[in-house]
Amino acid sequence: MIMLLLRGFIFLLSAALGLIVADWVLPGFSIDWSDWQGFALAVVIFAVLQSVLAPFIMKMTHRHAPAFLGGIGILSTFVSLLIVEWLVDGLNIGTPVVLTWILAPLIVWLVTALATWLLPMVFIKRKVEERRAPAL
Repeated sequence: MIMLLLRGFIFLLSAALGLIVADWVLPGFSIDWSDWQGFALAVVIFAVLQSVLAPFIMKMTHRHAPAFLGGIGILSTFVSLLIVEWLVDGLNIGTPVVLTWILAPLIVWLVTALATWLLPMVFIKRKVEERRAPAL
């Protein structure tokens, strides 16, 4: 149960990192930092959409367009960003529209993938070290 919660936390943290990096790097991608609740809602919705859409898009792509299977993560990130941008006021993807909508999913996907891969090593390493430490 603890590992499931830890994985959920890591997934949420990686989604937040992906959105934050896109905000820093892309001029057309903006997070309203005065509305932290909007950002938190955007992160939760984005993470849930990613976890639901990725398997669905994978299944549909596998069935109808197998040549595109490599782009599933980026495509599900694009669809998730589109829905979050539409639902939440705290996230805005604007000018330059085409460039931002091409680069935002790539950046968010890349950062999320790296964070999802690297963060467990940090948390699991810490947990292992705690268990190996002698009890006082």
